[in-house]
Amino acid sequence: MARTTKGSRAGTVPGASDACLRADAALSRAFGFLGKRWNAVLLGVLGGGPTGFRELSRAVGGISDSVLTDRLAELTRAGLVARTVGEGPPVSVSYALTDAGRALMPALEQISRWAREHLEPEGPAR
Repeated sequence: MARTTKGSRAGTVPGASDACLRADAALSRAFGFLGKRWNAVLLGVLGGGPTGFRELSRAVGGISDSVLTDRLAELTRAGLVARTVGEGPPVSVSYALTDAGRALMPALEQISRWAREHLEPEGPAR
């Protein structure tokens, strides 16, 4: 962020409008949440339809069960994912996008397309 000059609000860029500052804050919140490891990936997988815990774990790969549980709970609290418990036996649990979660899919698809076109693929983990 640029330093402020005398007469401007502390911590802001001189000449920035309130609308720009609100947009910056909204983007910062969105990327803070979606950028948390696994959140956007899980939303992308759930974009394919309702999925069970084990299937999510296999689809994502590299995520521990405890982290997957935490992320699904976080996405559920945020209103992006719904958890459904099916009658048993055996009892089944599935996760699906809510309307708010589905509303994110076009943006996530655009970000994914941009990454494929403009970012170098990651090499294998060393």
